[in-house]
Amino acid sequence: MSFLNSINNNSKKFEDPFIHWELNQPLTDEQINEIITADIDNPVEHNLNYDGTRAIDGGEGNFRQGIVDGGRALKFRCFITKENSNNFPHLTKFINELQSKETTKKVSELTGKDLSNSYVRVEVICDRQGFWLKPHCDIKEKLMSCLLFVNKHNEKEDLGTDFYDNNLNKVKTLPYKDNYGYFFSSGPNTWHGMEKKDIKKERRCLQVNYVTFKTDWKVD
Repeated sequence: MSFLNSINNNSKKFEDPFIHWELNQPLTDEQINEIITADIDNPVEHNLNYDGTRAIDGGEGNFRQGIVDGGRALKFRCFITKENSNNFPHLTKFINELQSKETTKKVSELTGKDLSNSYVRVEVICDRQGFWLKPHCDIKEKLMSCLLFVNKHNEKEDLGTDFYDNNLNKVKTLPYKDNYGYFFSSGPNTWHGMEKKDIKKERRCLQVNYVTFKTDWKVD
């Protein structure tokens, strides 16, 4: 159980600009391989330009209700579902770990959110040159927001997520290091994003959420 082991033994809590945890070595080699080999098209090659949102839907940054269907970029987003889980056996095991009572109990204790009736949502991300994210707070349906980095192309560490204070002053940048990441509990003061930066090849990540809306993966 690499994710839970990372939380228990390889994590550090920070309180500025909001409470969050940084994680080291949360993924197995097999899970990383599935992340880097996932086939994800580039939206720009299909005349869909990055607009500072993950869903390319022009959404506002405030803590708000979300668009459950994934937005205009849905066909360029690789969510792990029961339908495609055979292509991602190791990431499916990762999801099973997230569904377990042991993991949900630990995350609930840290974040102060009740995860007993939640669902797991996991997405493989491949950001290319031109991608950016406006400062935003994650949608209300996300009880826990987590991003795990996979950097196999020696991309610069400044490609990690930028964290902001309530005045939208950048306070820190999470390092885009291989098999590293962070998580926090969504709220109205959890401003984060990614300023326009130079991506040489691609920025691979695994986005991990506990959410209130239904997915294929109900917690145990």
